[in-house]
Amino acid sequence: MFGFNTVSLDAKGRLSIPARYRTDFKLQKQSKIVITKDPQYPSLKIYPGKEWEDISTKLESLQGLDPVVRNIQWTILGNAYESEIDINGRMLLRIPSDLQKYAEIENQKQIALVGMGNKFEIWNTNNWEMRQTGGSLSTEILDIVLPESIKSMSF
Repeated sequence: MFGFNTVSLDAKGRLSIPARYRTDFKLQKQSKIVITKDPQYPSLKIYPGKEWEDISTKLESLQGLDPVVRNIQWTILGNAYESEIDINGRMLLRIPSDLQKYAEIENQKQIALVGMGNKFEIWNTNNWEMRQTGGSLSTEILDIVLPESIKSMSF
């Protein structure tokens, strides 16, 4: 699941998974989807069920006394929204309003859906274009020194 897509966000905050990815979901029988905040950028992460199980298990096992680790756990685990999609239908995915606000996609007709292999990212199209051209976003967090326990993890 790779590549950039511009997708529509309807009035109910739903997007349809593009046709080019639907076969992957069907073959893997992935109807569970988890949406959560990206801890670094004003964007969202979408994980198929199996990927989410791996990520959440790793995050849960980390030492929560480290304030950076704890903040990442709060951001990713504490804001996770589980949903089911109809893998034999239109594959509509509803994005909760608080997550829409975080990613700056509320009231947007078009958003960026970026396939990142084992997950997707959702971006405000203007923010995505800004990052692609080397611009910085006022809400991105780039100056955190990550503990070794997190550096090896792929979010």
